[in-house]
Amino acid sequence: MRISFLVLAAALSVHFALPALADEAQIRLAVEAKLGGAKVDAVQATPLPGIFEVRIQGRDGPQIIYSDAQGAYFFTGHLIDVARDQDLTEERLKKLTAIEFNALPLDLAVKIQRGSGKRSLAMFSDPYCAYCRRLEQVLLQLDDITIYVFMYPVIRPAAADHSRAVWCSKDRAKAWLDLAVGDNPKVPAAAPTCANPVDKVLALGRSLRINGTPTLFFVNGERAGGTMEIGQLRAKLDDIARQPAKKN
Repeated sequence: MRISFLVLAAALSVHFALPALADEAQIRLAVEAKLGGAKVDAVQATPLPGIFEVRIQGRDGPQIIYSDAQGAYFFTGHLIDVARDQDLTEERLKKLTAIEFNALPLDLAVKIQRGSGKRSLAMFSDPYCAYCRRLEQVLLQLDDITIYVFMYPVIRPAAADHSRAVWCSKDRAKAWLDLAVGDNPKVPAAAPTCANPVDKVLALGRSLRINGTPTLFFVNGERAGGTMEIGQLRAKLDDIARQPAKKN
């Protein structure tokens, strides 16, 4: 029987004399056998004594489950540090799914800049995705930002030429916003026959395991899926701006 529950971790280590040592090989064998041959990438200790993080590679990217030291018990869910009010599982997954922002081929994206453009983010978006349209309306409320839109027409593949027409338009930013923001999408008048990056972006998205739109990438490499409220997005951008720059 599969057991799924929320694991709560606070300052419990004081109740344990010594943490259990993981039998990594045994955990790997048990997990891979139970999960139908799923590949275990790594096993490592968690702050909760006797409980180990097991990272597996799923179809949609890295996944985390938890195990005791011998692989006799598995747990799914989120490991929460109550004292610090931190979702440790979420933080780990953010790190595991992060990318190198500067490695993105930004020349394949529609560039939208407002104000100084000093803050940046990239977005994989489908013009016929309801959540994307909602996020686009939120993004309109941000100043001093540069948005790199990777057109990712996966919801209505037959309408992919509308994204191609955006690229072929004289003002790509305006053409994209006309198509992707308003209640009534305005298909660009430009013919979708110029050299365009849509097929390359589709391939890029698959390589990044983007299985839903919108998907955002922040300059620290962190990804976020789905829509965000304006306050949440502003706070995220401000938090990233305060982080020290990476050294080359």
